[in-house]
Amino acid sequence: KVQAMLAIDESDVIVFIVDGKEEITSNDLKVREMLLKTNKKVILAVNKLDNKQMLDEIYRFYELGFDNIIPLSAAHNRGFEDLLEEITKDFHENEEIDEDILKFCIIGRPNVGKSSLINALLNEERVIVSNNAGTTRDAIDTVMKYNGNEYIAIDTAGMRKKGKIYENIEKYSLIRSLKAIERSNVCVIVINAEEGIIEHDKHIAGYALESGKAMVLVVNKWDTVENKNTKEYEKLVRSEFQFLSYAPIVYLSALTKKRIHTLMPEVLKVAENIKREIKTSVLNEVITDAYTLNLPPSYKGKRLKIYFTNQSGTKPPKFTFHVNNKGLVHFSYERYLENKIRENFDFEGTPIVLQFKNRGEE
Repeated sequence: KVQAMLAIDESDVIVFIVDGKEEITSNDLKVREMLLKTNKKVILAVNKLDNKQMLDEIYRFYELGFDNIIPLSAAHNRGFEDLLEEITKDFHENEEIDEDILKFCIIGRPNVGKSSLINALLNEERVIVSNNAGTTRDAIDTVMKYNGNEYIAIDTAGMRKKGKIYENIEKYSLIRSLKAIERSNVCVIVINAEEGIIEHDKHIAGYALESGKAMVLVVNKWDTVENKNTKEYEKLVRSEFQFLSYAPIVYLSALTKKRIHTLMPEVLKVAENIKREIKTSVLNEVITDAYTLNLPPSYKGKRLKIYFTNQSGTKPPKFTFHVNNKGLVHFSYERYLENKIRENFDFEGTPIVLQFKNRGEE
């Protein structure tokens, strides 16, 4: 049932298939009740109507309460042209959305307040939600204007009115999160201050990290914390999310809308950082200084040498180190080099990728 509700909520047109050789069943009636409540276009496809005599049987299916009835024969490939024509009859061309438009998603485990957060965000004074038909490609996308610029907010909690269906079903919540992460530039990871941080929070943040997305951590329900000491709470968050030491943390309450205005500036900042490009000359200066200051340990009389470094990509930023022997790179030295890059350039909120190549290697 949950899977059916998920599909219904995200659809514009619903095709309800019944068996034309059978009487109307109790399951058919249950599905009918579910579909009549949706206020969406429903096409009743009566299958297995293989000859003209059986076509007369179609009339008894009108008692299900749907006007659009299409006879089908899947076995004889009949009726599909009519069905497709009826499905697409009222479709409009989507307006093209600029691919460069910033997309950010709200992700997190069930019941952390994702629906409340996106509602609060879209109700903020400086945010204007677009009402133009055809401006969204997905049922969970909202085109919004913030300080005069357009952005797309992707709500992984489902349709905002009916989001609770999915909030209680971890599997579908995760499917939505993965879809949204893939399509986003920035992931807003929501944790619940009232319940604290649990393992599933880290799993979801891990998916965003693996996808190489910019990230902002949101501590929601901040109003429920008695001793509102952000420094102390940050220690807790950093110890639990050690792999996200570079992500900014925002403390807010979606329900009361307190501090909600602090979120969008952080989203925009990390979106800039993930596409930041560093001049090769400046980068090499920083790496040379870092290398001289702290030489890598020697191994069996051999020491890593860094000849040249260049930025080889963005979203996320990628740096290529041309070295004498990449086998001599110890993970602790790689971490040291990453820290030095972060100290000198603003990559807050974005993962960065370091790769090592031997001289002459393509």
